[in-house]
Amino acid sequence: MVKIENNVALQNILATLEIERTKISSTQKKGYLFIGLGIAVAIGLSIWGIPVPGIILGLFGAVYGGIILYKISDELSAYKEAFKIQVIAAALKSLDNSLIIEPKGGIYAPEFVGTQLFSEEPDRYHTEDLVSGHAGKTRFYFAEIHAEYKREVQTKNGTRTEWNDIFKGIIFAADFNKNFNGVTLVKPKDLFGTMGAWFSKNLFSFSDKNVINLESLEFDKTFITHSTDQVEARYILTPAMMERILTLNKNSRNTVSLSFIDSRMYIAFPLNRNYFEAPVFKSLLNPELLNQDIAVINFMYDIVPELDLNTRIWGKN
Repeated sequence: MVKIENNVALQNILATLEIERTKISSTQKKGYLFIGLGIAVAIGLSIWGIPVPGIILGLFGAVYGGIILYKISDELSAYKEAFKIQVIAAALKSLDNSLIIEPKGGIYAPEFVGTQLFSEEPDRYHTEDLVSGHAGKTRFYFAEIHAEYKREVQTKNGTRTEWNDIFKGIIFAADFNKNFNGVTLVKPKDLFGTMGAWFSKNLFSFSDKNVINLESLEFDKTFITHSTDQVEARYILTPAMMERILTLNKNSRNTVSLSFIDSRMYIAFPLNRNYFEAPVFKSLLNPELLNQDIAVINFMYDIVPELDLNTRIWGKN
């Protein structure tokens, strides 16, 4: 477990960035203050019956505030990137020297679709903060993803575009050291309750013959398993592996979903917040600040030993 308070190098980085954060925070507060005052003046003078001067003064204040925020935007972007490259990177290196973060990297849409875990192909897709490295013999990587599809809705005023989430969270991928002959999917049983709109990408026809009843009653109660190769699926989902997946699932905030395809295992973790983002209005010197980010890093890294992926029961074909 990475301990921020025990990492002198990380503390020094945080102290340096805190100076920049304080400057940006102060400037942003000033910008928002002028915007707020501008709106308040415009509303107040309009209520008092002098709307034109109110609008002029209010517009001046809002525009001036907007200019302040615009001028600080480049510094804000640089600060946020420095936080990821320096702070998050240092935390990763403290855990394992092989770990790196690429803030602008990610798991791109073709691979996301190729996991076969989702019913919709995204119309709008964003990925960032690719973390990659090795845990023992096993290469792994994970990234934040927000995938959406759009729906055109007819209303009395015309057509309205609605955006709906396909997935928001982290996708984790690891080398399974085997080229799979088939595709095996492990999905939450309560699709409508826990996972919302999570359905498998129907690239092959699912029917009763694709459903596997496994030896673990608890596993079958939690998940539904489909596979195009039932013999291979049982080799993958040994009693020990099912027990490890159940433990992993219990330690996750939301029910996970997995696919075994090509030579990789994918795990989807739905989450409701963005990780690895630099705070602006909270001090970087608070040791509790990074706890959630550090917890995610440790959790993802521990997947490899938790699922015993370093034990090579097969060689690649």
